[in-house]
Amino acid sequence: MTILNESSLLVTGATGSFGKAFIRYALDNLDPARLVIFSRDELKQYEVRALFGDDKRLRWFIGDVRDRDRLTRAMHGVDYVIHAAALKQVDTAEYNPFEYVQTNILGSQHVVEAAIDAGVRKVVALSTDKASSPINLYGATKLASDKLFISANHYAAGHNSRFSVVRYGNVMGSRGSVIPFFQKLAAEGKPLPITDSRMTRFWITLPQAVEFVVNSFDMMEGGELYVPRIPSMRVTDLAQAVAPGSPTFDIGIRPGEKLHEEMISRDDGRRTLRLADRFVVMPAVAGWGYTPPSTGEPVPEGFAFQSDTNDMWLTVDDLRQMIADFT
Repeated sequence: MTILNESSLLVTGATGSFGKAFIRYALDNLDPARLVIFSRDELKQYEVRALFGDDKRLRWFIGDVRDRDRLTRAMHGVDYVIHAAALKQVDTAEYNPFEYVQTNILGSQHVVEAAIDAGVRKVVALSTDKASSPINLYGATKLASDKLFISANHYAAGHNSRFSVVRYGNVMGSRGSVIPFFQKLAAEGKPLPITDSRMTRFWITLPQAVEFVVNSFDMMEGGELYVPRIPSMRVTDLAQAVAPGSPTFDIGIRPGEKLHEEMISRDDGRRTLRLADRFVVMPAVAGWGYTPPSTGEPVPEGFAFQSDTNDMWLTVDDLRQMIADFT
C-alpha cells in the first residue's frame, strides 16, 4: 500500500510514454478513486481511451499547462499530481526556444499555483538528466522547472501542498527510443549510426520509472530532488545488443548533446545523501521546516553522478535481455 491507493490523482502530459505506463500501473495496483488524464492532444486521448476500455475511474481533460485556469479546474478535488508534461526534443528547442520556455517553465509555475489553489497534497515533477549542468535550452528550461518546484514549498507558505522532483535518464521503451530505429535498420541490412562511439548514457525502464515515482510520494516531505541509482550503458553495447554483428559508423555529436550525461553535479553533491535505491539532493534553502532523511549517508567529497563514472554498468547481455523482456 502507498499513500496513492484509492486517492484522486492527476497526471499532466498523461498520454505520453510515462503517462500511459503510469495509468496501467495505477489501475492495476492503486485502485484510484479518480485518475485525471490531462493533456492537450485530443487524438492521443482518443487512442489512450481505447487502450483502457473507457475505465470508469479515468477522467479525460483536454488542456494545456500553459492555461492556469484549466489546470485549476482539472485539479479540483485531486489529492496527488504527477507533472510529466514537457516539450523535450533538444534540437527543436534550439529553434523554438520561447515555446519551450512557455511550456517547461511557465507551465510548471502554473502547475504549482493550480495545485496550491486546489489544495493538492503532494506534487512530483519529472525531470531529466539534461537538467544537470545544462548545455542546451531544453536542459536549461528543465533546470528552471526543477528550481520552481523545489521553491514552491516556500511559495505554498501556510498551505499544505508539498512539491518534489524526480530526475532520471534515458527511458527504455519511451516514445522516440533508439531501439526500434536500430531494429529497423538492422532488418534492412543497413549499418547503425552511432553519435559517438565513446558515448555513455543512464538507462531505466518505464516500469522502473513508474515505481520510482510512486515510491517517492511515500518518502517525500517536500523539497527533495530524487535520483534513482540506475546503471549506465555504452551506446556501442546497445547497438550490439539490438543487432549483433551489425556495422556501425559515427555521425558526430549533435548541437546541444553531451558525450556523457550527468544527473547530479559536483556542486549539488555537497547536498546529496545516498539511500539504498536512490540519491536525495536536499534543498539549498528550506524555510518550510524540511527534515533530511534519517537513513541516508552523505556521498563522498567531490561526488558527481555521471554516466561515464557510474559504478553500475549494463553489459551487452544485460541489454539484450532487457530488450527481449520489453518486446
